[in-house]
Amino acid sequence: MIQTDILIIGAGPTGLFTVFEAGLLKLRCHLIDALPQPGGQCSELYPKKPIYDIPGLPEILAGDLTTNLLEQGKQFQPGFTLGERAETIEKQDDGSFIITTNKGTKHQAPIVAIAGGLGSFEPRKPLIENIANYEDKGVAYFIKDPEVYRNKRVVISGGGDSALDWCIFLADIASEVTLIHRRNEFRGALDSVERVQELKLLGKINLITPAEVVEIHGDDHVEAITVKKGDENIHLETDYFIPLFGLTPKLGPIGNWGLEIEKNAIKVDTLDYQTNIPGIFAIGDVNTYEGKLKLILCGFHEATLMCQSAYKILNPGKKYVLKYTTVSGINGFDGTRKEAEKAVVKAII
Repeated sequence: MIQTDILIIGAGPTGLFTVFEAGLLKLRCHLIDALPQPGGQCSELYPKKPIYDIPGLPEILAGDLTTNLLEQGKQFQPGFTLGERAETIEKQDDGSFIITTNKGTKHQAPIVAIAGGLGSFEPRKPLIENIANYEDKGVAYFIKDPEVYRNKRVVISGGGDSALDWCIFLADIASEVTLIHRRNEFRGALDSVERVQELKLLGKINLITPAEVVEIHGDDHVEAITVKKGDENIHLETDYFIPLFGLTPKLGPIGNWGLEIEKNAIKVDTLDYQTNIPGIFAIGDVNTYEGKLKLILCGFHEATLMCQSAYKILNPGKKYVLKYTTVSGINGFDGTRKEAEKAVVKAII
């Protein structure tokens, strides 16, 4: 039985930052994630994609953000159960919870923080009869490592930001990049659409619209596809076919825990992001409330307030005085406020 103060379900950015905020309060954390590595979507779906809205970081790759968050929290020695999905929850007589994973691993904690992003993801697959035969054999529904496609022929299908961004990125890596979309118009950001058009004129991207892939060919690996464009069928040789039609999020087993659900998200109280079950919180994209914004920085804010409330639950009657890390340092400051002020004065002198 793994025991901890706060059991965090989901090791994405919000879950990882919770480790740091809880550590400042001297609370121990353990994280469960169905993925084999921490980072959530940032690691699994777009590790090489730049993020621009993290305060103080004009630009950072999603994978690097994960690395930094792990580095920030490692001093508090969090535990990890990776490659396992939180399956069932049982409330104990002492008020704590036991959560068991799909592999039978049991965890016990008085506080549960659900930070599972949008839940578990399933790719939206195109309706191609034999596509399942080529999964992991030239067909992929998201890109983990762009180097796999170096000097290879790649066909991407889709019209959103992900399809456009990866076409732009792979234009300098793959030997040939083709983008296929069912419409002439794209749903992605205007600057990305314009960049794709520029690369088309430079001969670095082949653009086929309106069209769709209807067949995949090859023995043990993708060798070619059939593209239907109007009344014409185009035979296109390629090494990889990557349909980027987005992902369908699902709460999975968490949806059966008795939590109040609204539109596939968990309703919370904005005071501290606690759910309808005392002791269970939901932070990050997995929750919903009036005015909710699904942004990483909002998840960081929610994690901070959640940890403060968790401290009060775990330390009833004990008053916590907020200490700025510029004064207390990352390991905390156990003295009085007066002593802290003296320490600052001494540091200045």
